[in-house]
Amino acid sequence: MIFWDRGLAPSQSRTAALRFHTARAGSFTLRQGDQPRADAHLPSPLPRGGWWATRACPLCLALLAFLLAILPASAGQLDRAALESHFPPPLVVGEKDGALPVWPILKQQAGAYEVFAYAFESVDLAPIPGFGGTPPDLLIALAPDGTFRDVKVIAHREPVFLEGLGSEPLFAFVEQYAGLSAKQAIRVGRPNARAAGAPPQTTVDGISMATASTRVINQSILASALVVARGKLGFGAANVGLSVQAKPGLYEPLGLPDLLARGWVKRLTVTNAQAAVAFKGSGVAESGEGAADAVLTDLYVAYLNVPTIGRNLLGQARFDALMRELGPDNHAVMVLSTGPADAPENPVGERFVLGAVPDRLAVSQSGLIVGARDMAVERRDAGLAEGLPPGNWSILRIDQAAGFDPSAPWVLAETIVRERGQILSEKIARTFPVETALPADLFTRAKPDDGPSWTDPWRARAPELAAIGLMLAILVPVLARQRGLVAHRRAFAAFRLAFLALTLGFVGWSAQAQLSIVTLVGLVRAATTTHDLAFLLYDPPSLVLWAFALATLLVWGRGTFCGWLCPFGALQEFVALLARPLRIRQVTVPAGLDRALRQLKYGVLAGILGAAAAGSPLADSLSEVEPFKTAITLSFVRSGPFVAYAAGLLVLNLFVYKGFCRYLCPLGASLALVGRLRVLDWIPRRAECGSPCQLCKVRCRYGAIAPSGRIDYPECFQCMDCVTIIHDPAQCVPQVVDRKRKRRSAPHPMAVT
Repeated sequence: MIFWDRGLAPSQSRTAALRFHTARAGSFTLRQGDQPRADAHLPSPLPRGGWWATRACPLCLALLAFLLAILPASAGQLDRAALESHFPPPLVVGEKDGALPVWPILKQQAGAYEVFAYAFESVDLAPIPGFGGTPPDLLIALAPDGTFRDVKVIAHREPVFLEGLGSEPLFAFVEQYAGLSAKQAIRVGRPNARAAGAPPQTTVDGISMATASTRVINQSILASALVVARGKLGFGAANVGLSVQAKPGLYEPLGLPDLLARGWVKRLTVTNAQAAVAFKGSGVAESGEGAADAVLTDLYVAYLNVPTIGRNLLGQARFDALMRELGPDNHAVMVLSTGPADAPENPVGERFVLGAVPDRLAVSQSGLIVGARDMAVERRDAGLAEGLPPGNWSILRIDQAAGFDPSAPWVLAETIVRERGQILSEKIARTFPVETALPADLFTRAKPDDGPSWTDPWRARAPELAAIGLMLAILVPVLARQRGLVAHRRAFAAFRLAFLALTLGFVGWSAQAQLSIVTLVGLVRAATTTHDLAFLLYDPPSLVLWAFALATLLVWGRGTFCGWLCPFGALQEFVALLARPLRIRQVTVPAGLDRALRQLKYGVLAGILGAAAAGSPLADSLSEVEPFKTAITLSFVRSGPFVAYAAGLLVLNLFVYKGFCRYLCPLGASLALVGRLRVLDWIPRRAECGSPCQLCKVRCRYGAIAPSGRIDYPECFQCMDCVTIIHDPAQCVPQVVDRKRKRRSAPHPMAVT
């Protein structure tokens, strides 16, 4: 590993300052472990008021979006002096490449300088926007063999880390890449995935509550490294993600001699004479015992997925069991050794460890080593097909992530090691390869996708997406059919509580799909940098909810999300249930003050988006007006001031029902603005509503019904209480009065005298 700041302890080097200057006005300095410092000036807050909220604000936001779309993108800014501070002597920073923004890092070897690594910034080569709207910038050092020397964070605006989890988990996350290879697909697993058995050479441990952000970071590292690999290292990891499968229906009964004659099974034989030639000049050329033509090692090598090969070598039952264990897109290679089991040159002899990565056998393709591990199949078990010579054997598993293509030539090499000297012995190794080239018509191929691997989180979170889709599929008809469940007061109240419990527990705390103003900040920042909205694709549950919220905004207005799908809103409703047993009386905010406070959220929204447009990191701090990150994303596991703020809003909710949502929420303000475009005035009204009947207005805890009976849709949370009342003859005052009048005017029978 590279110690980026020589003379410092590792813990100190992790906090070394890395300066990032933006291409927009202003700059900030990010120190690992510290928060950004704003140098840019934030525009003064935009005016508040009803006219601004309803007329000027939407027009200004549209103009702002147009201006942002034409601004240039930012790029990495590390110069030679900055790089030299990270690569001190004896390393030397070479001349920057003219074609790629890559700096060769040189190291003197035997009087000459050799390339130790290529250093580059990810933002120059793969500017994938994160959830802060700007791409994370990472300093990556890639060795000539494709190994990551190290990865360090230069700058980022990932909201979950800034003033949330803190940046230290992110710094520890990228440190996992040191020693991994860009030649293999590296995927983000669950927290502690490698300790649970995930392949350490292709998996990095994820971070709880930061799944989407770590996927963006991972894709930034791999995509930028791939550009450098293609341009400087001569490989492109073209097979990573490639799906190559043997055609299952192709089977022909063949014996071992026929398979050898076709070249579908290969044989590697090394004699004493051949080993002597290979070790000539090393001082151990004559270490072999026996005659020159005596066999040191004799291996049979076969790719088993092809039925004509696997079934003929293993037998039908063992082949079927192997294919079930392998699963799709993974591969199995059989190595059969007919040499003496106790011979030191036998790679699958008595000392071979089942389940291990064989240290003397290696599979490679196009000059790249492919990870292969023994499948721990009992080697002396009976059941192999007839005609195979006796010996020990191993089945090596190659995972799909290794990018192995069995339809292209590949090599299995055996390493023979000899020692020279007795006291301070020196090990000398030579490899003996055998190449296999199977016909391409034995396989089906699916071309890999060279673009960002945003499909991975969609596949990984398919169960969550299905559950959210089911919730939405249930909610829409319930809200649309006003004379159905909504008209039954007790049944609908129970349904609402159950749905809000799912919103809080599953959508919020489990699926981590709390929508936030941070996404709008990200959109503004993405417009100023990459003009790329792909970062939204890395958080599928949130994207699905955003799409649903926008669709319902145009039909019903703000209330569908704010009243049913906001986890923090659901939490407030459950906390509000405590007011009655605690004997807390709700405070009635005077009408004039209430109207003024409702405009406050539009000013908060304008301030946050204005700071984001100005390129100021102050937008991240202002976004903390939302308690969502503290209460939902981090489940209150955060520093004291943030927990106190979120808890204080919940306490306020006991006295002023959903005071945060009504007066402060910038996300609610943005939804209310767009909701003014709705096509339906969907809440039914009667001629008596407002005059003389005021029941719905009195019952509305959001204050969304005017004294005239008019519905203020931007302030409506779609709780459906007023709809339940108007469809309930036992509650709706005009219907109750009308029913009583009919009873009074009905003729009474008179007694006959």
